[in-house]
Amino acid sequence: MEAVVIKVREALIASADENTRLGSQRYFKEKITVHGVKSATVQKIAKELFAGVKDKPKAEIFGACEKLWQSGFLEETFVACVWSEKLTKQFEPADFGTFERWIKNYVNNWASCDTLCNHTVGDFVMKYPEYISKLKEFAHSENRWVKRAATVSLIIPARKGLFQKDIFEIADTLLMDKDDMVQKGYGWMLKAASDFNQQTVFDYVMSKKAVMPRTALRYAIEKMPEERRKQAMQK
Repeated sequence: MEAVVIKVREALIASADENTRLGSQRYFKEKITVHGVKSATVQKIAKELFAGVKDKPKAEIFGACEKLWQSGFLEETFVACVWSEKLTKQFEPADFGTFERWIKNYVNNWASCDTLCNHTVGDFVMKYPEYISKLKEFAHSENRWVKRAATVSLIIPARKGLFQKDIFEIADTLLMDKDDMVQKGYGWMLKAASDFNQQTVFDYVMSKKAVMPRTALRYAIEKMPEERRKQAMQK
């Protein structure tokens, strides 16, 4: 699989563009490392090269993903995320330890966090709902990306109406967090939950608006009718 990792890297380097590389940083407050490849091209490379490894054992593919995560390059982490998501049907409970290690050891920006958690971790938790308890543990972490992972892993489940009680519990845990990346994360989670049950989310926001940071509040109500948004934003 080492040869496959090299192929991924070579394909990305061959597709890199200096303007893309220089422009990528403006989307991040923290320093990121990039080759300079557009997202659509990264997706294309990931899918094309996965065709050559899809019949390999899951452990070997996860091993290649680990190497890509270790590189620190944003585009390589995206390839790893595409590959791990494609193995959803093969997920087993023990795989959560792998995803947890990636989050805690390698995730260092919102894009890697969201790309891994929206799909791979979200798919895993829908398959094994008992692991929602691990996301609740994440919400108590001191690491901003682990806390954000607790929320963005539930975006897709929230839209389906899943884990409603747990979503509000995680929001309660993170309610007063001062980190804007965490505030945006749980605000986004609540917004996703409002797709399924807007009234319940609106009632929650109204009950917490006196203490909820404005960043989180704005995210949570973004899809609501104007009248409700005005009501929620009133001090």
